[in-house]
Amino acid sequence: MHLEEGLIPAEYARYTGRKVLANAAGLVLLLVLLLVSISVGAVPIPLGDVVRTLFTGRGSRQWEIIILNIRLPQALSAVVAGAGLAVSGVAMQSILRNPLGSPFTLGISNAAAFGAAFSVMVLGSGAMRSTAAAAVAISNPYITTLSAFIACLAATGVILAIARFKRASPEVMVLAGVALGSLFTAGTMFLQYFADDVQLAAMVFWTFGDVGRASWGELAMISTVTAAATVYFVFNRWNYNAIDAGDETAKGLGVAVERARLIGMVVAALVTATIIAFVGVIGFVGLVCPHMVRRIVGDDHRFLIPGSLIGGGVLLLAADTVARLVMAPHVLPVAILTAFLGAPVFIYLLIKGYRR
Repeated sequence: MHLEEGLIPAEYARYTGRKVLANAAGLVLLLVLLLVSISVGAVPIPLGDVVRTLFTGRGSRQWEIIILNIRLPQALSAVVAGAGLAVSGVAMQSILRNPLGSPFTLGISNAAAFGAAFSVMVLGSGAMRSTAAAAVAISNPYITTLSAFIACLAATGVILAIARFKRASPEVMVLAGVALGSLFTAGTMFLQYFADDVQLAAMVFWTFGDVGRASWGELAMISTVTAAATVYFVFNRWNYNAIDAGDETAKGLGVAVERARLIGMVVAALVTATIIAFVGVIGFVGLVCPHMVRRIVGDDHRFLIPGSLIGGGVLLLAADTVARLVMAPHVLPVAILTAFLGAPVFIYLLIKGYRR
């Protein structure tokens, strides 16, 4: 009897240890990929010089300018944006009990894009330029993010209403997301119709998701919102585990399901709005990454949430690195590669079914 009691904690320790080790390995991979991403590009920088510049400050002046002013903020923006979209996708999939839930598939990304476009073109929170380097410069990030957030809340409210009052299946919710995405895309097109040539070119350029346009200031704002949201999601990890077992089971365990669902969706919407307001629409990261991480660490949100943070950073950073190299010296927007990656996975999930 005592032997069996001793085996259970030992097995559990090995079980959790493997998951912790997997997340630690992902973090090491992320750090290595970050250094590689900074070193490659139109102007290759030796990896040793990257390490010296970052950790000792003794690199050459030329490398220091390229690394600290261009490549480091771009690489870190890819990591933070990928992490934010991935953790939002994890929360949505759990809260809605829908394996196809993500900011992109539920139309929330399109809503944020409309809100940001409305702010830039109507409220004057962005300066229009005709240069490819900076087609849109956000002069008031607070108004832009607030406008995107309000549009996100509108889309989120519709999704929550469908989930609560209609007991909708995953198929219905995805179709509702498609409808919402089309609605907000039509609103963005309406704004573009009345724009002049420079504004139209700028807004089309802005809708291409590209982390290269984020500076240190934008990175700080995205990081703050993503970090705060992550703390909230981690704090509610047990609630999400309970909701995964069903609403009635969660309520029996003392979870305020409706409150957790409402606040969780609002927090996820805020993260999505902040990211899209500064880097544009980046699709499928919030959908693909959680499913990839689930295959490694399982459904336990104690390990799934940090694993998705790391996985989202790895996925978007790798995509951004490839986008800078595939047609060098020309740089592709990273959203193009994430769409090429995400669309086949989305189709696979539809064919496979919705069973988690």
